[in-house]
Amino acid sequence: MEHVELFFKSIFIDNMVFATFLGMCSYLAVSKKVSTAIGLGAAVIFVLGITVPLNWLLDQYILQEGALAWLGPEFASYDLSFLSFIMFIATIATMVQLVEIVVEKFSPALYNSLGIFLPLIAVNCAILGGSLFMQSREIASLGLAFNYGVSSGIGWFLAILAIAAIREKIRYSSVPAPLRGLGITFIITGLMAIGFMSFGGMLTGGDDAVAKEDSAVEVKIEEEKENKTIADNTAQLIQ
Repeated sequence: MEHVELFFKSIFIDNMVFATFLGMCSYLAVSKKVSTAIGLGAAVIFVLGITVPLNWLLDQYILQEGALAWLGPEFASYDLSFLSFIMFIATIATMVQLVEIVVEKFSPALYNSLGIFLPLIAVNCAILGGSLFMQSREIASLGLAFNYGVSSGIGWFLAILAIAAIREKIRYSSVPAPLRGLGITFIITGLMAIGFMSFGGMLTGGDDAVAKEDSAVEVKIEEEKENKTIADNTAQLIQ
């Protein structure tokens, strides 16, 4: 159940583009055609699916305070968390280089259409954000880290695929001159973000969750009243 919840929340509620607006540079630049958007989105899924689990292993067994205890008691006090950014980016750059080699080998047309934005995945803030969010949310297992990486990549893929499909259609629409290009794209992105936010109530319990929270507050208030009554009675008996 935890895996399913994390999967859908990462795609719809905590979407990299619509919730945190990460990776907007390539999202805007490579979303003019659906074909290139699919290629870049698939590359992002692959890179996130590989780098988030790898960086989880680095964080758990090398970077965290006390993570080096497996080397011996004398290393238990070491804290290498200040190296997180460097290590995470090095892992990401390595995987992006691998993706670039594979795409160039098997799909030269896609490689040429993506251009500079394929190697720029290495500095895509959505990729680094996946590893940093994994670290800050204290994901507990390698399986959950892989789940989070893949689902975050799928969320980014859906975002760029949707905006690419819309941008292909609005080329033939009568858009007001001041809004053509990035203007209408930003407006559509904002509207899509509002739409994705509507999934929050569906995936987090909605009214049931609110009702449970209200009932818990009421129970706490009743307990405080009872404790106050007992304290008052005790004070009167002492007097």
